[in-house]
Amino acid sequence: MTTRILPAVGDLDAARSVTTLLSQLPDAEPAPPAGDSTQLIDTLARLAAEAIDELPEVVLVHERIGPVPALELIREVSMRFPSVGVVLITADASPNLFADAMDSGARGLVTLPLSYEELANRVQAAAQWSAGVRRHLTSGNDVFTGPGGTVVTVTGAKGGVGATVTAIQLALAAQASGNTVALVDMDLQTGDIASFLDVQFRRSLVDLALITDISPRVLSDAVFSHSTGLALLLAPGEGERGEEVSDRSARQIVSALRTRYEIVVIDCGGQMNGANAAAIEMADVALLVTTPDVIAVRGAKRIVRMWERLQIRKAEETITLVNRFTRNTEIQPPLIQKITGTRVASATVPANFKELQASIDSGRLHELDAKSTVKQALWGLAGELGIVKESATAKKSGSALAKRNSGVFKNDRGSIGRARRRRDGSGRGPGDSEGTR
Repeated sequence: MTTRILPAVGDLDAARSVTTLLSQLPDAEPAPPAGDSTQLIDTLARLAAEAIDELPEVVLVHERIGPVPALELIREVSMRFPSVGVVLITADASPNLFADAMDSGARGLVTLPLSYEELANRVQAAAQWSAGVRRHLTSGNDVFTGPGGTVVTVTGAKGGVGATVTAIQLALAAQASGNTVALVDMDLQTGDIASFLDVQFRRSLVDLALITDISPRVLSDAVFSHSTGLALLLAPGEGERGEEVSDRSARQIVSALRTRYEIVVIDCGGQMNGANAAAIEMADVALLVTTPDVIAVRGAKRIVRMWERLQIRKAEETITLVNRFTRNTEIQPPLIQKITGTRVASATVPANFKELQASIDSGRLHELDAKSTVKQALWGLAGELGIVKESATAKKSGSALAKRNSGVFKNDRGSIGRARRRRDGSGRGPGDSEGTR
């Protein structure tokens, strides 16, 4: 039996040493090394999307891998790809590190400098374990076998640009199309999702922050099941407790959520901290919300540059949404794209806060009229981001966009589709004047 091995080694010299030794193992098929944690996760996700059998049996994680620390990376790989045996390569063979590695989900530990016999034994043991798990996974239908749900983060260029409204409507659109959806409030000090959806719930993200192994039962106890079908994980009622959620806790929470839900939408607010920075780094889609004014666009540029400096996310991997858009504004989407270096979404949200005011004041944003131009734009954005399932009606007619262009919105599901601007480029209806908050 051939054992496929994917090493994750950041240092070039160490990568050459590992690859050379792996090539000498019998029946081993080593893949080119992944240079960092992001490349490793992306590679595994791509292979898992094809088929579980396409995943390598063994992943070797070097202790110097980055930017995600080795133990946190092992935990994420173990949770998202449970059929892969992970082995840690480290110079520290202390009992404490061994225990921490096992707690993170590693199947073994190889000490530096590498020896042929030790590496062969650990790889063989991990491969045998992987084969047994895969036999179990293929025999049952209720065990998670996929690469994990899609994580979408929504960040405001500054406070008050509409990030929370955007996150809620994206989650509602994804849920209405048939996905299982979790909506997370990671604006830890000033999160308002509970207020927007009229929720009173005593548990929050903080309840998961100090738990080292988040089981499905523990997760379900911390999540509030909303009447819309959304699973809500809320910010703490006492803002100062947000400091208890570290970047490591955030990674663990996001990893646990994406194994349970098809879509995870995270409201990161307009202020950066370690927790939401970790979420943005892990996200499949990072959405940055701005308004077409100088202050907000400068804020958007500042955030994008900060993400690049901290190696959280590249500008070209970020999507910018223009909220409160009017055709008469001096700052148009192409200019915002040029300033920020990001890709601007083709959907723009019209400036029409009057449509939202009653729903926001009553805490019933989920009951916003389907005819609302703001809601239609945001649900169209959900289609553009690929987080909605195409309905049978839309498939029959060719696309959800065709249905939207017909001007018929029989219900909320019918309004999901790819946003399209009007001929004047504004994407707004008559009488639009005020913006989303």
